[in-house]
Amino acid sequence: MRLSFCLTFVFLATHLHAAEITFQPEENDVMAVYANGELFTKYVPNAGNFPMLFPLLSATGERMTRDYPMIKGTENESEDHPHHRSLWLTHGDVSGVNFWNEVEKQGKIVHRGFIKTEAPTLAAAHDWIDIKEKIVCTDICTMTFGGDETARWIDFKWEITAGENGTVFGDTKEGTFALRVAGTMDVTRKMGGEIVSSEGYKNDDAWGKRASWVDYHGPVAEKTLGIAIMNHPASDFYPTYWHVRTYGLFAANPFGVHDFTESSDKKLGEFTLEAGKTMTLLYRVYIHPGDEKTGRVAEVFEEYRGQ
Repeated sequence: MRLSFCLTFVFLATHLHAAEITFQPEENDVMAVYANGELFTKYVPNAGNFPMLFPLLSATGERMTRDYPMIKGTENESEDHPHHRSLWLTHGDVSGVNFWNEVEKQGKIVHRGFIKTEAPTLAAAHDWIDIKEKIVCTDICTMTFGGDETARWIDFKWEITAGENGTVFGDTKEGTFALRVAGTMDVTRKMGGEIVSSEGYKNDDAWGKRASWVDYHGPVAEKTLGIAIMNHPASDFYPTYWHVRTYGLFAANPFGVHDFTESSDKKLGEFTLEAGKTMTLLYRVYIHPGDEKTGRVAEVFEEYRGQ
């Protein structure tokens, strides 16, 4: 499943000038990512119980994910679900440990260190630990950042390796690769937000369905902007199920099958990763102007899948 993510610039910047990506380390292992000298995002390893990317900005500087709980009091934002921290990857049942909700007696994903910091690629290693600080599994997250005059994108390669006794990913809708869109984009606010999937499902109908990509677009700072998550066909469990909600949660979750299909079998989507084995999850986050058509989401997915 090795992909050549360095080809990103070749595909998406054929007719536009590719943005220059640079990194700037900050305190506490925070790594700021810049595109043409303007802030794109920051990798923040010590946010709540898991690392996140925050803020996540468009090519024109708009904040594409919710401020809360990092910043409180932003207009048109719901201050619910404090574990919805901008952009992150966790899961609600990993060998019986809850890494999703921010509650007592749950697991934490701990930043172990950087493996690569050569722009445009940033790679970090993490330990998933339970309340007794036993390692449940580990991961290496490789992020390749790109941009041009109108768009920004991040290619994620998440390699998750089982612990010494194997690791079980439970069947729950609470997961997995997720972001929380800017409050004005929420479909439920009726300000123009909309969810569209590659299979043609819209809004509530997109929840629990499998698709190659889903786009969430709507008004942000008086512009119509969108953010798509794409699942690469080389990814394990492709095409993923989608835990995407009209109130702003936007997640790819390959494991929550019984919730999504309303099956009585609560272990339908459970997956056991044998000791020492690795699974690979591949996603692109693509920030664009306009809706999914204006933003060329289907076309960009075809370019992405060709890598």
